[in-house]
Amino acid sequence: MATVLVVGSGIAGLVAAIHASERHEVVVVTKDVLGQSNTRYAQGGIAGVMFDDDRVEDHVRDTLLAGAGLCDEEAVRVLCTEGPERIRELIAFGVAFDRDGDAFAKGLEAAHSYPRVLHAGGDATGAAIETALVETLAARRVTVLEHTVLVDLVVTAGTVTGAHLRSSERGAFTVDADQVILATGGVGQLYPFTTNPAVATGDGAAAALRAGAVLADVEFVQFHPTALAAPGSFLVSEAVRGEGAVLRDANGERFMRELHPDAELAPRDVVARGIARAMAAQGGAPVTLDATALGEDRLAARFPGIDEHLRASGVDWSRTPVAVAPAAHYWMGGVATDLDGRTTLPGLLAVGEVARTGVHGANRLASNSLLEGAVFAARAVSAIDAAPGPIAGHPRLGGQRVVLDPLAADDDLRLPTDPVEPFSRSALHAVMWRDAGLVRDARGLELARRTLDRWSTELDDVDAHRSVAAAEDRNLLLLARAVVAAALARTESRGAHARDDHPGVDPDQASPIAIVLTTAADAHLPTTHPSVNGTVLAPC
Repeated sequence: MATVLVVGSGIAGLVAAIHASERHEVVVVTKDVLGQSNTRYAQGGIAGVMFDDDRVEDHVRDTLLAGAGLCDEEAVRVLCTEGPERIRELIAFGVAFDRDGDAFAKGLEAAHSYPRVLHAGGDATGAAIETALVETLAARRVTVLEHTVLVDLVVTAGTVTGAHLRSSERGAFTVDADQVILATGGVGQLYPFTTNPAVATGDGAAAALRAGAVLADVEFVQFHPTALAAPGSFLVSEAVRGEGAVLRDANGERFMRELHPDAELAPRDVVARGIARAMAAQGGAPVTLDATALGEDRLAARFPGIDEHLRASGVDWSRTPVAVAPAAHYWMGGVATDLDGRTTLPGLLAVGEVARTGVHGANRLASNSLLEGAVFAARAVSAIDAAPGPIAGHPRLGGQRVVLDPLAADDDLRLPTDPVEPFSRSALHAVMWRDAGLVRDARGLELARRTLDRWSTELDDVDAHRSVAAAEDRNLLLLARAVVAAALARTESRGAHARDDHPGVDPDQASPIAIVLTTAADAHLPTTHPSVNGTVLAPC
């Protein structure tokens, strides 16, 4: 029996903990209360081949097309082949997916060729899954540490052997473990407008990077096209467009039909940039999502959560189109793993949004994220059962390696006119939204890089252990630097990564970009490889 430390309590963390509890001693660490995660806010559904007239090959094809040439096809096949079994397991755990008579209700979302998306409670799929998994876990012998934050991983002789944690009750403490599974979610809080909850500060990915793990695909941040243009960026599910809602500009015209043959159901990156373009043409004013043709009864029945939120805000969306704008939603990148969730560090596994499995490529297909969390969490625990000792994974990456210097103050490159604003969360948000958001270019990314490098010298690592906010700031700054460095290195536009100065797709760049810290880089790393704006590149 091994001690397995699971950090995170969304679908990936909870599925991992439930499976691991069958054979191991399990400790679950959650930053808030159990069940507070990105999963809970997932209005969309879970995609899977659950109907006789659907095919795994079609789900694979749709996923590969959305991924814009950067998916790991073997990982995609694992997802689509094993997905139905994991969905049936969720049903056994108590998730009641919506029915249409005796069959599951079919849902169509963008870039799917078949309505294979299952929902629960209309637009409350994530909450239904989270509730069922929390109840299932409660019946197991598992230690749960709530209001506890991952500060750093413990690495002993190159192997992860536990984690340094901080809780509101116990202060700083350490938990030893034979295996650590990261399930800490994404990085939505890098941006001022995000559909993610406040806990999404990239804690697991940053800790893994500091410990020596390899990250990949970090430049690919998916912006959801339709968040309410109001404080909080409340998500209006893509399924609303799947039901027939349309996007209109300030003149009431449907602008997406001119940009893509699938119009409002084009891949998310296409729709998000289409909205941004329409907003720019009308002085920054948001566009509107017009669902009035669906009618009051249908909207209330199909999207009860959204309907309730809008009506509580004084908006009757059955009569009035609602103002929407893009917001940061999902991170395709993360800690590089193999097909069993193993990272490049022995003893460390990663599952869910914090992991880069290769499934999503450059752009996630709608409703594949919940499925990925369940599928690869189960595989990670199976890998532990098969080989309980710490084993490093070997993700298939190829491509380039970007090496970050953790203390890369770059004052010699700073122009006299560059601002010297001190670090703050709001200042970070401004830089990331302006220079590393929906559309990027070399000038903005270079300005962002210099600013982030200067800020990296302002945050003392010792201070990060003194408060949750300081730890989060350190994590966000490190991951912002990673995103910007990878975005500079990828001199093409692909999927969610769009560069005005390189608008085309470059076939020679159809491979992941890996990120490591200098403290973790190979000692023999050559220094004669090409340098992109001060960042050393080498073959990976």
